[in-house]
Amino acid sequence: MGLMYGTKQTHTHKIWSGSGSGVSARWVTFFCFASFCLGVIFINRFGITRVPLETNDIPSPLEKQKELLQTDINCEKKDDASVEARDIFSQVSRTHNVIMNLDKTISSLETKLASARSAKKPVSEASNEGRKFFFVMGIMTAFSSQKRRDSIRQTWMPQGKDLLRLEKEKGIIIRFVIGHSATQNGLLDHAIDVEDEQHKDFLRLNHVEGYHELSSKTQIYFSTVAAKWDADFYIKVDDDVHVNLGMIGSTLLRHRAKPRVYLGCMKSGPVLAQKGVKYHEPEYWKFGEDGNKYFRHATGQIYALSKDLATYISINRHILHKYANEDVSLGSWFIGLDVEHIDDRSLCCQTPPDCEWKTQAGNLCAASFDWSCSGICKSVERMKEVHKLCGEGEDAIWHTSF
Repeated sequence: MGLMYGTKQTHTHKIWSGSGSGVSARWVTFFCFASFCLGVIFINRFGITRVPLETNDIPSPLEKQKELLQTDINCEKKDDASVEARDIFSQVSRTHNVIMNLDKTISSLETKLASARSAKKPVSEASNEGRKFFFVMGIMTAFSSQKRRDSIRQTWMPQGKDLLRLEKEKGIIIRFVIGHSATQNGLLDHAIDVEDEQHKDFLRLNHVEGYHELSSKTQIYFSTVAAKWDADFYIKVDDDVHVNLGMIGSTLLRHRAKPRVYLGCMKSGPVLAQKGVKYHEPEYWKFGEDGNKYFRHATGQIYALSKDLATYISINRHILHKYANEDVSLGSWFIGLDVEHIDDRSLCCQTPPDCEWKTQAGNLCAASFDWSCSGICKSVERMKEVHKLCGEGEDAIWHTSF
């Protein structure tokens, strides 16, 4: 057996020894090289590549610490920015409040200045300071309306000593209200000065006269009279309207104890969008679709406000919007306020025969005019007629107790 084992080993050695019957070393080398080439070709053919291990994808502990530190810094920056934003907002809010307070102060000062710039006070008027009045009536007039003013002086408005007596005994103040011309101290202003020197029945406003400035004039009027006279009511009336003072006083007396009273003939007319027509509303789009009507407001010929509403206008007049029509502007200023709108039809009677029939029936009118003319048609010629047929009598005001 040991012989056989030795024989096998000798045979095997012969096969790999390079004899003619075995594989030579050169072929082994060739096969190895060919296998390598085939492997390279196979790898390139099918796109199999080695995926290298990128050490950069795995952050080191030092890099992690840097990222955490950077995150903390960013958070601190955001917190600082948030605090800074809140500080800025707080400063803006405080600045806004300061501006609003300054605006109110300026408004109050301008009101007092407007009063100071009005016509010189008579000695008798200086004694009225600090006194409480029943109502102040401002008759809106223009430079060209002297004849209208005279027609009122000759009918329902007391003159001279009676005008002063009305103030002392009844607490009623009546003035024609007018501003100044575009050229101050010109001929128009001088003519008013001469007329006032004669009658002493004007209130001059710091305002440039003009038909399209009626909203502004009304605003300045209420601001001025509220600062000038302490009264329960302030009335605005046009210079082509007939008034019974006793009836006006009796009407207001019924509402004297009420706060925030807005009294007149309430209406809600159409919003006129068409250009060129009378009472055209340039801001018609604010009132909705075509054909809409205005909110309820007093007609502009005559209306009355309680003191707190006149004061409200005085304080806020710089931010109260003015529409083209004065009565619409006034009504808009009270939207959103707790105001009592009182519709009193005795303030808008028609001229004779309407007011005449009512007078005969014992239902005297407080004010009369023609709707078609927005006042008494041809008031200079007809005021005396209306006063004769619809007036309450010369002594009525003196026998009426307020």
